[in-house]
Amino acid sequence: MSSIQYKSDKEAADDFRVKVGQLKAEIGKVIIGQEHVINEVLISIFSGGHALLVGVPGLAKTLLVNTIAKSLGLEFSRIQFTPDLMPSDIIGSEILDENRHFRFVKGPLFANIILADEINRTPPKTQSALLEAMQEKAVTAAGNTYALDKPFFVLATQNPIEQEGTYPLPEAQLDRFMFNIWVDYPSFQEELEVVRTTTIDDHTEPQMVMNAEMIRYFQHLVRRVPVVDNVMEYAVRLTARTRPEGEYATDTVNKYVAWGAGPRASQYLIMGAKCNALINGKYAPDIEDVVKVAPAIMRHRLVPNYKAESEGYSVDRIVQELIQVG
Repeated sequence: MSSIQYKSDKEAADDFRVKVGQLKAEIGKVIIGQEHVINEVLISIFSGGHALLVGVPGLAKTLLVNTIAKSLGLEFSRIQFTPDLMPSDIIGSEILDENRHFRFVKGPLFANIILADEINRTPPKTQSALLEAMQEKAVTAAGNTYALDKPFFVLATQNPIEQEGTYPLPEAQLDRFMFNIWVDYPSFQEELEVVRTTTIDDHTEPQMVMNAEMIRYFQHLVRRVPVVDNVMEYAVRLTARTRPEGEYATDTVNKYVAWGAGPRASQYLIMGAKCNALINGKYAPDIEDVVKVAPAIMRHRLVPNYKAESEGYSVDRIVQELIQVG
């Protein structure tokens, strides 16, 4: 039984919007710019999903996740993925203690927020161990199952430039990430502010705005948000349009897409739209909320064919065209 009590879901929704605003303010004390990244990471957390962050090194991805974890009062763990990393290095393993009894020693995966740094640098066996934990919210070691603490959120990073010696995630595993978030370079003014604030003898710590129990409550609140039929149908139709030779496929999809998005995309479009609506002071999502979250949900679920690659037709361009179809 939760100790958090509101008179109604409307009151809870109003408080959620206020608290997310406070969260963004605290995160903004440390992270300059990157508003869309922060917004999408928060939507992922409150929707109960995971996110893949794609960007070159040096864009404060680790600092961002650490700052969000502190603001949410959650335990944070960073795992640097390398070619020699084994599943037991992240899950944990059984050891023989001084009484000659086997005891399970938990690995770094037992935290609330996991930063899986450069996930594509580790072999598929270790990737699968992490992805199983993401799906099941539990890990198995030596025949025993151990539940992970809730909330549990994985933020994995990939470097889009260095691909030598990497193990790209297969499409089926990419599908488990709610968002694929592109982290771009800061603007000139943002970079100027970054340099100004990080080259002085001063350090700002974000204040805690929520705790684990409150996050779990708001995750359930997001699920209770009502969705009208036309918004639900729009989300499912948008996903269906990505499937070549399907009933709703467009000429662009038939020409440039090898494989489209599965049903999980439709689910995430609705969950993301619900959370985005609450953050923006609405009590139910509209089509605009679906459109807002669609690029980050779709870009890693569409597989372009060789023709798209040869003509420079990006996945983001395809998604934008599908959105404009209406």
